Amino acid sequence: MDRHDLYELCVQSPKHLVPLLIAIHGGKPTVLGEDFAGTAALSCQWVKDIAGGRAVAIDLDAEALTRHGEHERITRLVADVRTADEPVDVLFVGNFSIGYLHSRAELVSYLKRVRSRLNAGGVFVCDTYGGESAFLTGHVHRYHSLADGRRVRYTWEQRSADPLTGRVIDVLHFRVERGGIIEDELRDAFVYDWRLWSVPELRDALTDAGFAQTHVYQKLPDAEDEDGQVYIEPVRDGEELEDSFIVLVAARG
Repeated sequence: MDRHDLYELCVQSPKHLVPLLIAIHGGKPTVLGEDFAGTAALSCQWVKDIAGGRAVAIDLDAEALTRHGEHERITRLVADVRTADEPVDVLFVGNFSIGYLHSRAELVSYLKRVRSRLNAGGVFVCDTYGGESAFLTGHVHRYHSLADGRRVRYTWEQRSADPLTGRVIDVLHFRVERGGIIEDELRDAFVYDWRLWSVPELRDALTDAGFAQTHVYQKLPDAEDEDGQVYIEPVRDGEELEDSFIVLVAARG
């Protein structure tokens, strides 16, 4: 397993994210835009789950973007997301990648382009984290079991954080173990230099980019019916959030 395999296993959950994005959209979206797409795992899940669905996945890393091979309903573009113009129904930026845009001017400019790409009724969604631990350094371990009996230890490390500038250095490490014996270890598998945008900063930037409505959602649905359709309501009060949280910020109109 390489670092991208481990990332998809430990960090991403496209199977759960697709119905959540559909619920946030509120209609029947068919075209997904996945900016800063990495391996385009979300796009792959989208075309699998959505009948006739299509996806546009954009990333600067050609090796990562093409690792799953071609699919007739996925357009993969090795490009800067700030130059994209392909129309979509839902545009998603995950893994806190909105933080690659370090200045407010860059952020608003990008969001204006995003808005121009959305079809009627379309929605933009990105994630961010916040709360009392947002600018604390340290690390958290998570464990994932593999079918062959091995176990993966995934470590999220916030190596540095400056609350005066909003800049953070976040790092992912992976360790593969079998019976307590380390078989492989990937330290600094991914190193991110991000601007950590707060929820109000993102909402203000979205408004300045021309969006008529912004909402905040938890990353878990409020309900799910017997057919697997999920339902979600916006967060109305900050008291609904945990002391440290990850949320989805959405905009439309």
